[in-house]
Amino acid sequence: MRILLAEDEESIARALKLMLEKNKYTVDLAFNGPDALEHISASPYDALVLDIMMPGMDGIEVLMTARERGITTPALFLTAKGEVEDRVAGLDAGADDYLPKPFAASEFLARVRALVRRSGAYVPAVLSFGSVELDCNQYTLRAAGGEIRLNNKEYQLMELFMRHPRRVFSTMHLMDKVWELDSESDMDVVWTYIGFLRRKLRQIGADAEIKTIRGAGYILERAQC
Repeated sequence: MRILLAEDEESIARALKLMLEKNKYTVDLAFNGPDALEHISASPYDALVLDIMMPGMDGIEVLMTARERGITTPALFLTAKGEVEDRVAGLDAGADDYLPKPFAASEFLARVRALVRRSGAYVPAVLSFGSVELDCNQYTLRAAGGEIRLNNKEYQLMELFMRHPRRVFSTMHLMDKVWELDSESDMDVVWTYIGFLRRKLRQIGADAEIKTIRGAGYILERAQC
């Protein structure tokens, strides 16, 4: 499950990101309204968690613009503003839920789970391609030859490929989505983790492989017999 979390207080955003990742979600961060809208327009998400008070463009404006563009991803407003008129404004803008700060972590996670269940992009806990299955609850990859556990970054990378098989991902796109890096000096991390996943796919006898498309990036395809 992929979630966009837009929150201008970076310490809060990173704490919530860590909490969500521990609960098997993949999280992209934005710290202002224009960046949040750019993320929403560029990538499919299962849920949006938006702060109302953000620089550049507030959360209500972000969501209203997204809805005008036909984006129906379920959205939760997360904000310090808790007055009735603020809740009404958020819901009228197209939000599905509203959670004032401060809040309990357990309630936040419950609201997110409920939000994801409403998503048209909702997928089962097990993703499959060919004989390969990725268990999104257990972080395990399995095929005819066995099962192997993935670490967090391996899982995030494999989930992206499994959700979009036969789609080419550039190195820069993978760096941005999985590691939130944008410097060419950090490209080695992608090559390294692609290598880890290739070895693990071979270990379990998978009939799929991650191929290199010269000059373009990487793609998950059925292995050639």
